[in-house]
Amino acid sequence: MKVLFDHPSPFFLAHGGFETQILQTKAGLESLGIEVEFARWWDREQKADLIHYFSVARPEYLRLAQTQKLPVVMTQLFTETCNRPTWKLILQGAAVQTILSVPLFRATKDQLNWSAYRASSHLVVGLEAEKDVLFKVFRVKPSRVSVVPLGLSKTYLEVSPGDRRGDYLITTGTITPRKGTVPLAMLARAAQVPVLFVGKPYHPSDPYWAQFQSLVDDKWVRHHAHVESELEMISLLGGARGFVLNSQFENWSLSVSEAVACGLPLLLPHQKWSRERFGSEARYFARPGSRQNVEILRHFYEDCPQLNAPKIRLFGWPEVAERLKEIYSTVLSTSR
Repeated sequence: MKVLFDHPSPFFLAHGGFETQILQTKAGLESLGIEVEFARWWDREQKADLIHYFSVARPEYLRLAQTQKLPVVMTQLFTETCNRPTWKLILQGAAVQTILSVPLFRATKDQLNWSAYRASSHLVVGLEAEKDVLFKVFRVKPSRVSVVPLGLSKTYLEVSPGDRRGDYLITTGTITPRKGTVPLAMLARAAQVPVLFVGKPYHPSDPYWAQFQSLVDDKWVRHHAHVESELEMISLLGGARGFVLNSQFENWSLSVSEAVACGLPLLLPHQKWSRERFGSEARYFARPGSRQNVEILRHFYEDCPQLNAPKIRLFGWPEVAERLKEIYSTVLSTSR
């Protein structure tokens, strides 16, 4: 079996978890003997049995693949949408179906990504909440959607919990509004709780990065540059009292999974993704902007020495690859 990976955004423009997911999935599949290449848009001779598209393929892309009898499996991250209340998803679904049914919009609807969800051969998501989006909003049959977890490297899966002797909480991720970095830094100062931020901006000239830097006081708000080495990150995580995340939108957070592997208790946003993944095993912020969050952060910091990491299952990338191999095989057998 030969699979082509395709993705519309070059990694040098935006680093993050999606990059890790794609590269680790490729390595996992190759370890199973599956040939995987990145799609080369300039190469007319490149051949494959199937395309795995990470993001939403354009409708025209899918039509061209169909003419070549080339199935396309899509992986989309519904980070914002999957966390909407159910009533909003139902209303959004009604709006989508209304637009798609109006003849006046037929010329336009074919250019929308909405149609791609139905035109692709199969869809892969990380959470049941994301599968719910495809069903409630886009009316995709549940049988055409597979929920596949994200994995961790062998290094994380085999690590021993750290000593947690540091005086700080830790948060990891890109310094960006979506991660709620600045509000968390302001909370840390208001609660007088030391938080170590590990990460970098998308670009050093980003005004949000400058705003965050103005809050770094090396007491309550500390910063450590982005870490590429797993062992260095494990050292930072293992020394922290606990892990805190203030992201506005997530689905399957690799950073949180890494923190769990290192034995850290969690303080997370109260959203669908976090409740599905961790349930009562984590602590949660109140709604964004609530005055309660200062006390929630302070109490979490004080309680951390008596708290344990969530008892949840962590997956390895080979397990992810095994599941994808099954999906690819089913798609290929049904498309012949």
